[in-house]
Amino acid sequence: MKSYQVAEFGAPLTLQQQPDPVPRGTELLLRVEAAGVCHSDLHIWEGGYDLGNGRRLSLKDRGIQLPLTMGHEIAGRVVAIGEQANPAAMGRSYLVYPWTGCGLCPACKRGEENLCPQPIYLGVHRHGGYADHVMVPHQRYLIDLDGLDPAVMAPFACSGLTAYSALKKAGDALREAPVVIIGAGGLGLICIEILKALGGFGAVVVEVDDSKRAAAKAAGATATISGKGQDALAAVTAAPGGPARTVIDFVGSSQTTALGFDALAKGGKLIIVGLFGGAASWSLPLIPMKAASILGSYTGSLQELEELVAMVRQGLVKPRPVSRRGLHEADRALADLRDGKIIGRTVLCPEPA
Repeated sequence: MKSYQVAEFGAPLTLQQQPDPVPRGTELLLRVEAAGVCHSDLHIWEGGYDLGNGRRLSLKDRGIQLPLTMGHEIAGRVVAIGEQANPAAMGRSYLVYPWTGCGLCPACKRGEENLCPQPIYLGVHRHGGYADHVMVPHQRYLIDLDGLDPAVMAPFACSGLTAYSALKKAGDALREAPVVIIGAGGLGLICIEILKALGGFGAVVVEVDDSKRAAAKAAGATATISGKGQDALAAVTAAPGGPARTVIDFVGSSQTTALGFDALAKGGKLIIVGLFGGAASWSLPLIPMKAASILGSYTGSLQELEELVAMVRQGLVKPRPVSRRGLHEADRALADLRDGKIIGRTVLCPEPA
């Protein structure tokens, strides 16, 4: 088994060669066909998150153990199973739901393993998809990809799912007024596509990068705004025809959340997804005065991923094009993502066995 691991936070990934793991019980071993490179991987690679005001959340202090094989957007083919797994899974290609929990807490029991207080996420708490093989704990985390391209489907396990779950939190408002989307990276672009599938009124996209703004327009955004300068707020509120009922922030910086909050109409929702970092500085009286809702949205549930893949099968959601790279290019892909050189999504594709 070949894998590229974080052996030290902030250092280049290290190549590891070891025997293929043997599945036990309900486990299934998959030959990785594609693994998406996600912005969350950058935070893991760097070892933490900026909490603002000089504070930092250290992943080491949060129990993330190294060495770690990252990669939580995984598609692969089952090549071995434990004695309690279903033999019918052998040889089939699946999308992996990586947000696995303890299975015992109230969140897990209501089907929200992504909100488990003791998570065991693939690529975060256990070895993930920057490898030619990955172990999945149970078949319930596998969604059949029969007839679908594993490389274009792999990002749905995080970027697609995260965008879909955030949009669902907007409720009926997304069909009644334009949604302001901050950030036109991989999540922002697939959010535009899913919004159309949900019958959305339209997407106003705020993005500082010219090329990403052009990509958002090509993806179907009704308007794109630079987000730079003192007139950004006026532009953001003018484009949807007034203050926004829904703002989804896929960046999550002090500047973007401030812009998103200021753009809200009375009774509006600011849904924060991005983890760029920083601290908020809202005037507290304005929150009740605007009757504003500020929601965090973190990945999504297994049921939501199943719903999203079904929408792809029905032709309602068209997967975004992906850039394919070899597994050995994992370091370069992470660096390019960090430097803002990637438009859309990059996936690592190990060489066929």
